[in-house]
Amino acid sequence: MSRWPSAARLAGAAPIFAALGDETRMRLVAILCAGGALSIAQLTSGMEITRQAVTKHLQVLANAGLVRDVKVGRERLWEFEPTRLEEARRSLEEIARQWDHALNKLKMAVES
Repeated sequence: MSRWPSAARLAGAAPIFAALGDETRMRLVAILCAGGALSIAQLTSGMEITRQAVTKHLQVLANAGLVRDVKVGRERLWEFEPTRLEEARRSLEEIARQWDHALNKLKMAVES
């Protein structure tokens, strides 16, 4: 086990965490996870945010690889892309393993 999480994995996960660091974007991801592919009109329904603002948030999520748009006729639907979130989860697991290792070392040092 390496001492630190791999720089490449952390660098790859950073845009995901940055994109999810906004409450509106987290809400959009949650809606898309629960509702499948949705239009901007469906995503803005019940939200106190403009379609233009939602579009900008979706673009940030798309740039991070968390959502993608699909053309269905003249309509553009947005859907969740789980692959990138899985990468972020693996990064957090790697950090958690490192944290557990450090705590175990501390425990052994304190107990000796």
